[in-house]
Amino acid sequence: MYRPRSMVSPSRFFNPFMVALIVIITVGLLAMTAGLLIHFLAFDKRAYFYHSNFHILNVDYTEALNSPATHEYRTLSERIESMITDAFRESNLRSEFIRTHVVKLRKEGSGVVADVVMKFRSSKRNNKKAIKTRIQSVLQRLSSSGNLEIAPSNGITSLTDQDTENVLTQECGARPDLITLSEERIIGGTQAETGDWPWQVSLQLNNVHHCGGTLISNLWVLTAAHCFRSYSNPQQWTATFGVSTISPRLRVRVRAILAHAEYNSITRDNDIAVVQLDRPVTFTRNIHRVCLPAATQNIMPDSVAYVTGWGSLTYGGNTVTNLQQGEVRIVSSEVCNEPAGYGGSVLPGMLCAGVRSGAVDACQGDSGGPLVQEDTRRLWFVVGIVSWGYQCGLPNKPGVYTRVTAYRNWIRQQTGI
Repeated sequence: MYRPRSMVSPSRFFNPFMVALIVIITVGLLAMTAGLLIHFLAFDKRAYFYHSNFHILNVDYTEALNSPATHEYRTLSERIESMITDAFRESNLRSEFIRTHVVKLRKEGSGVVADVVMKFRSSKRNNKKAIKTRIQSVLQRLSSSGNLEIAPSNGITSLTDQDTENVLTQECGARPDLITLSEERIIGGTQAETGDWPWQVSLQLNNVHHCGGTLISNLWVLTAAHCFRSYSNPQQWTATFGVSTISPRLRVRVRAILAHAEYNSITRDNDIAVVQLDRPVTFTRNIHRVCLPAATQNIMPDSVAYVTGWGSLTYGGNTVTNLQQGEVRIVSSEVCNEPAGYGGSVLPGMLCAGVRSGAVDACQGDSGGPLVQEDTRRLWFVVGIVSWGYQCGLPNKPGVYTRVTAYRNWIRQQTGI
């Protein structure tokens, strides 16, 4: 008897196209779910900044609290920041609190008032007024710690991101991580990014980069005297700001050049000058001043410093157009003056910095530029001015810088700063 061939029921197997469609839909749904989860866990949050001031009840104001460079200013600021941080870390705002920073210590009567900025991160959906009330409640519980008595103000002020930037760039020595009150500190690579070193200046002779400089106020630039040995006419010079010497963010004419009267081109002693700009610079995120150190500030051997400039990358090479940065370490004058080094040529007004291998160093075109260090509060201070050295990047031949602390009084006499 004829029996028809058995047929496979189409219901027993999935069509390959159907399988692919189901897989695609499943993957899409998983990706969408993950995306929404990431959004709500991370991107749903944003930073909020607040300003308040705190009266320090048991500290009298002294001249030592007039500058962030002094030990007294730094110590008191750190104690205040620590008290505020501890208060929030022990509160129900511990997960929202990021960081606080004393922007300024000022005199009120005979006492001290600290202007403080605080950063929090919370969901965009949270009620801003409720968060502000909770912050105020924590601050009101501050009283005393470690013999320091603090009375917070009755109110706090919400700041926009731009407000915070404006507040922090009016003070000295703030790099991007401090301007945003970030927890991260990153300095990597050799090429600087926009805003990394906002005090860096290119001093240009007839519109061509000739020397570096450091912005120390809205009107004054610190640099080296040897830059002007052959060209002392201010009308030939301009100052530019930004990481590029070809397309700077700002260009300002020079009004006056004040080189140290006792600069010695043979010994290179007193290699320091200040340049007065033709008009004041408006401070922004990418252009503002560095801090000047106290005359008594101790520059410790083997401590980390950074040198920046547009100098050549090899001895005898051409200058570069994009700002370079290099991490170096302070070398003691005793080591620097050893026979294998400079054999006694490094004088008391000088400072050595480099790396043992010689791989990182200032070079031609970096002259007059800054050597800077960061303090414990993330403020940056100019401690050296690129002055001289034997060639560039050789072992046992570190860069030699003008020691800024040795000329702190001279700078004040010339500029009033």
